[in-house]
Amino acid sequence: MLETLERGVKGGKWFSLIDKVYQEKTLAIGWGKVKSNAGSCGVDGVTVKRFERESQERLQAVNAQLKEGDYRPLPARRKWLAKPGSKEKRPLGIPAVCDRVVQTAAKMVMEPIFEQEFAPQSYGFRPELGCKDALRRVEELLKSGHWHVVDIDIKKFFDTIPHDLLMKLVEERIADGRLLELVEKFLKAGVMEGMDQWDTEEGTPQGGVISPLLANIYLNPLDWLMLSQGIQLVRYADDMVAMCRDEESARTALEEIGRWMGESKLTLHPDKTRVVDMTEGGNHFDFLGYRFWRSRKGGIARLVRPKSMKKLKEGLKRLTKRNNGHCMEAIAKKINPVLKGWYGYFKHASATTLGKLDGWLRGRLRGILRKRSGRKGRGRGIDHHRWPNRYFDAIGVYCLKYAKRMEMTSLRNGANC
Repeated sequence: MLETLERGVKGGKWFSLIDKVYQEKTLAIGWGKVKSNAGSCGVDGVTVKRFERESQERLQAVNAQLKEGDYRPLPARRKWLAKPGSKEKRPLGIPAVCDRVVQTAAKMVMEPIFEQEFAPQSYGFRPELGCKDALRRVEELLKSGHWHVVDIDIKKFFDTIPHDLLMKLVEERIADGRLLELVEKFLKAGVMEGMDQWDTEEGTPQGGVISPLLANIYLNPLDWLMLSQGIQLVRYADDMVAMCRDEESARTALEEIGRWMGESKLTLHPDKTRVVDMTEGGNHFDFLGYRFWRSRKGGIARLVRPKSMKKLKEGLKRLTKRNNGHCMEAIAKKINPVLKGWYGYFKHASATTLGKLDGWLRGRLRGILRKRSGRKGRGRGIDHHRWPNRYFDAIGVYCLKYAKRMEMTSLRNGANC
């Protein structure tokens, strides 16, 4: 298959693919990936651990069902995730473990075919590409004078992708009827919440293994349209910005994107889609958890998006309640992985932002110590002397600002070598 990808395939369409999906080796690799990702159970209540105990028998059953064309995916289990800073909630569709294995196998077969077609400005859920590549590209474009930014938000994108138009795009490269039928089964498997179940006439559920690939397939024509018109689009799944050198070009880009969305039966969010003039001090736009902000002096700062900061603080608050019964060293061990993971992504934020977050966290820890010593209220004032910063360093609390300083020192030393 890889050799055929290199030389192309007759007519540009692929036949006889389903046998590669149900191949025992493919299913075994798919199961390995699902197992490593863990995750919740689906509507059947079968957990990853339970599936593992019977994995050989279950994979053999799936192999036989796919061969005979009898495989029927279960509805996705509906789960609602809170959106930080908003009363809205985001719907998540969790497929059964068995369905995740089959979706992974199908994705392994389909992805190399469509990877050949994807435009270079698409960074989301693609091999060897990620958020950092997209953010780096945005910075490059800002530095090269693309100051007029179209901040694009598609209203309920994953929930509103039309099945008929999506399948037409899949059919442009895949002619194996049985694989096409399998993909359509996943799209129409339905959703179950509690005892309620309903069919899905549009959309591909967030949480499905194959959903990001299908989303990229659906938005790929937009990528190439922007490229053909010289518009610099940076896209990560449905999160995207179009960057232009002047306001007129940005307005034109917005019109073209709006027209394409209408033809593709998608809707731009009227309040969140806008043109931002980054030549003006104080203006900003958000992308992939960061806020790109233009200072009054003309510099560009990469800040942490307020919603991203709120989400982190909410998680840390749960681990640092004043009535926490754990010793401080144990609390540090619980919060450190959260801080390290967050820093791994947001380390490009300003040192001031990181320092403020360090101070906020130490304030909560001082509040715990203050309560334990019989005092009321938050830790402040003299508590900074009673439990100074070096106290928290000694018990091993991860310091974001120090991590930033050490990384910058390491980079400077490397540059001087």
